[in-house]
Amino acid sequence: MAGRGRAGEPAGLADHRRLAEAGGPGPQRGGTPSPRGSHAADSTPETDQDDSLALLFLCCHPALSSASRVALTLRAVGGLTTSQIAAAFLVPEATMAQRISRAKQGIKAAGSTLAMPADADRAERLDEVRHVLYLIFNEGYTATDGADLTAPELSTEAIRLARLLHRLVPEDTETAGLLALMLLTDARRPARTDEHGELVPLEEQDRGRWNHRLIAEGIELISRTLPRGQVGPYQLQAAIAAVHDEAESSEDTDWPQILVLYELLEETGPNPVVTLNRAVAVAMVHGPAAGLELLATLAEDKRIACHHRLFATRAHLLELLGENAAAAEAFREAARRTTSAPERRHLVSRARRLEGP
Repeated sequence: MAGRGRAGEPAGLADHRRLAEAGGPGPQRGGTPSPRGSHAADSTPETDQDDSLALLFLCCHPALSSASRVALTLRAVGGLTTSQIAAAFLVPEATMAQRISRAKQGIKAAGSTLAMPADADRAERLDEVRHVLYLIFNEGYTATDGADLTAPELSTEAIRLARLLHRLVPEDTETAGLLALMLLTDARRPARTDEHGELVPLEEQDRGRWNHRLIAEGIELISRTLPRGQVGPYQLQAAIAAVHDEAESSEDTDWPQILVLYELLEETGPNPVVTLNRAVAVAMVHGPAAGLELLATLAEDKRIACHHRLFATRAHLLELLGENAAAAEAFREAARRTTSAPERRHLVSRARRLEGP
């Protein structure tokens, strides 16, 4: 029997309705949006699974621009609000609303229906579908705005859909890599906040609170996938996550291996966020001064030059170097730039700790 949407409404119609309503403002966080079907993929009726995947591929229609595909899928399938999507893409909310509206019109003009595309077309759309699921997961793992650090419903939904996608294309190594990355990352979520909901950085987390079942599943999946060749960015990110998860403590982390993996990841395509993370690995292997030198190359990159993570990373490396006053100022600048309340409190706390009484 097909899954149900609203009371008495078949899941397929629920997905059609969701696409039709995707241009609206959506629920406001505070009230974290609850994506449809956030339960485990194994317990989802087969017809419901098919509808979810069909909607994913529909939102990634080739008639749409890449940006429109991502935005519409985040709104229609992932359940993100227009403001959340706008924050993720660093554009005004009105601009994102227009983009979603145009995407809906593009699908309507193309005369597309809610059905899985043919094999050749499906293969072409896989990259965009994976990218969308990656963004949905990231928004759930670290929310771009609001009072909460995470939106677990979104991460759970992204994992559910990634499982369905992996089941659809079990031989696709990057889909397997994406699922492994999600599992290995989400496994740390229980330890990312303390009892008051405050952020706990990776090096200070109680690893006994990590979900070791997810870690085991993720490591098994990526270990089975990497030897098959055709290594792509999702597999490399999963391998990095696995190295972190396998370390019994922060001090036991194999940073040289992580640095090599980031170097390989950077070769797959220029990305300032990868360079940012590589700078941390460089600092851990070759010292904070070397990391800061690499970080300085990002100052002119408009994609990240004003982002709070650049300032927070600079602050962290300055702290390792013993330059507490400069580190505190960088932490405060990062706090001014983030839209996440828990991150802001954490960054201010780090600054105060360095400034002393």
